[in-house]
Amino acid sequence: MKIVSWNVNGLRAVIQKDFKSKVEAINPDILCLQETKAQNGQVIAALTDFDTYHIYCNEAQRKGYSGTAVLSKQAPVAVTYGIGADEHDTEGRVITLEFDEFYLVNVYVPNSGSELLRLTYRQEWDMAFYVYLKGLERTKPVVVCGDFNVAHKPVDIARPKDNYNKAAGYMQEEIDGMDRYVAGGLVDTFRFLHPDARDAYSWWSFRAAARQRNIGWRIDYFLISNSIKDRLSQAFILPDVDGSDHCPVGIWLN
Repeated sequence: MKIVSWNVNGLRAVIQKDFKSKVEAINPDILCLQETKAQNGQVIAALTDFDTYHIYCNEAQRKGYSGTAVLSKQAPVAVTYGIGADEHDTEGRVITLEFDEFYLVNVYVPNSGSELLRLTYRQEWDMAFYVYLKGLERTKPVVVCGDFNVAHKPVDIARPKDNYNKAAGYMQEEIDGMDRYVAGGLVDTFRFLHPDARDAYSWWSFRAAARQRNIGWRIDYFLISNSIKDRLSQAFILPDVDGSDHCPVGIWLN
């Protein structure tokens, strides 16, 4: 099963950038999208040509903000939206698909913001989401993917010293949240298979030709339960696929 995750930074915008042919070239069995910036009806309308996929979407109450969607060739056993906490479920950030052998969780983790105004909320989110994932794991393994809005290690960001504890996405509080996932038994698939990979990023600022210069951050992840890590055959990043400030990332599960 080939599963791909992509923060599209506006689904209706990326649709105009040859999105369908790019997805067809990647040919995922499941495609998880974040930051759709659209209401559910708009998502369904934008994806009308993807008739080989079952489509699930979760909208934010605030129009044009956040939002997630999942396209799956295989129909899941069940689908849930959010994490079951009212204070965290108004921004359309989580969709969970239950399959026979695992849960697939698509997430768009809150950004702490340029002035770090949401850093405290971000810490609350990280803990609540961790508890949610561990609850799922009591039933079956989890595959969780999406934009986690944090570079975990210095190797995951082009300029760690310039950004550490100064910029959203590389604050120690955010790193602590990722540490918790890993310490709790979730495996960072890309780093597991590519421990020495450098200059491997999934997001670049639109400013200062950052993408062309590869001044990037790896903030999009696939985490999987330790119990199924032996089923992981590939973990990849597709930096040449454009259309968003993020690129797709993915895994192959046997």
